[in-house]
Amino acid sequence: MLDYTGYCQSGAPAYAQRGLGKFIYQTLHDTSAEESSRILLFPTAGYSPETTLEAGLRAFSLYHARQDTANRLSELVLHGFVTLRGQFGVQLENAIYSNNNTYFILGKARYQQFPLLYFGNGPLATAGNPTLVRSDYSQFRQRLLRKITTNWYVGPEIDLQSMQNVRFENTDSPVMNLPPGSNGSLTLELGGSLIYDTRKNVLTVRNGLFLEITALRNIVKTQDFAFQRFFFDGRYYRTLGRINRVLAIQATGMFIQGEVPFSSLALLGGENTMRGYYLGRYRDKNLLAAQAELRWLPFTFSRRWGGTLFGGLGTVAPQVRSFHFNQIRWAVGGGLRFLFFQKKDVFLRADLGITQEGTGFYLSLGEAF
Repeated sequence: MLDYTGYCQSGAPAYAQRGLGKFIYQTLHDTSAEESSRILLFPTAGYSPETTLEAGLRAFSLYHARQDTANRLSELVLHGFVTLRGQFGVQLENAIYSNNNTYFILGKARYQQFPLLYFGNGPLATAGNPTLVRSDYSQFRQRLLRKITTNWYVGPEIDLQSMQNVRFENTDSPVMNLPPGSNGSLTLELGGSLIYDTRKNVLTVRNGLFLEITALRNIVKTQDFAFQRFFFDGRYYRTLGRINRVLAIQATGMFIQGEVPFSSLALLGGENTMRGYYLGRYRDKNLLAAQAELRWLPFTFSRRWGGTLFGGLGTVAPQVRSFHFNQIRWAVGGGLRFLFFQKKDVFLRADLGITQEGTGFYLSLGEAF
């Protein structure tokens, strides 16, 4: 079996002996031991249809609890950014495993001023004349999970979302009706999650299964947003022949009952699901989506460069019985990979998603799912 995480150069060139050259070289040639913790602070650049060009600063930590590789790889990512569209924000993401993988803390916290395009609700929302929505948005979502048996975790979940100072612009279209939550919203969803997880490295999975089932209920009733949410996310990974060739499959669904603000609806599109569609191009109370991806991590002729081909199907609906086959949307595409953290098997990705409405280009760290 080939090992793609142990490649390093025995000697550094002259430019890498000090200063900025040393920092760049050590970032691109991670020679730290697999069990050691690694914290990096480096500038970032990205691109997506939602932001266009994005620049920021990322603090990234990968580690095994107690530096024991028998424990799953934990990650902490703090990311601040600004974009050419005047968007800015900061986000903290975490997937933390304790010693012996007994506890699993999974979630994110973010704040952003992030103008977005709103196309309307439902599977038939048109692409023409979207409304620009400006707001101050914050979210705190965490699951505190405990292992109950091998690979099974259960625990409470909290999802707090606030959308304030909401301003809809270009609303002169006669077909545009302002949705619930257009004057701002505050929701606090409480519930629980059941997770089955056999993944070793959540950023680059080569073999494993992941299943999440979540039920939440909003307990803030001051704005008459009384709703409950059910969510599932199933993922399957396996190597095909060589360890560098991976098949990844994902199926997701979200089902909401009650009165819900537009910012909390299920969203189709973005850098993780149905790449190529604008995030929230389609939104509604119910969502079904599936995608498959064939990854070369890396190519057989390269130590650090890889690639992927992917395709997906998805749709939204106001009610479960309203899903229709002729309203399913498709997305296909491909991308390149670069082995960024060699010892910890983590790749940078650049993906191009193609849909019937256009394309989307994405730059990020770690796989889409």
